[in-house]
Amino acid sequence: MAERFLSVAQVAERLGTTERFPRRLVAERRITFVKVGRHVRIPESALVGFIAANTVEPARRRVRRLRAA
Repeated sequence: MAERFLSVAQVAERLGTTERFPRRLVAERRITFVKVGRHVRIPESALVGFIAANTVEPARRRVRRLRAA
């Protein structure tokens, strides 16, 4: 299956941000992108990888044990 390329607007919509954020990711070279003439396209797999790399798992609660006196 061929790779799907997303526009900056599509990436922003998926991330729930404005278009400025994915443009900044591209400018800072923090996400893989392809330039097609003047247009910037981001591979869907790069977006999935970016989300996975920046996902923070919840911390487990420590159970405190009381010492016997």
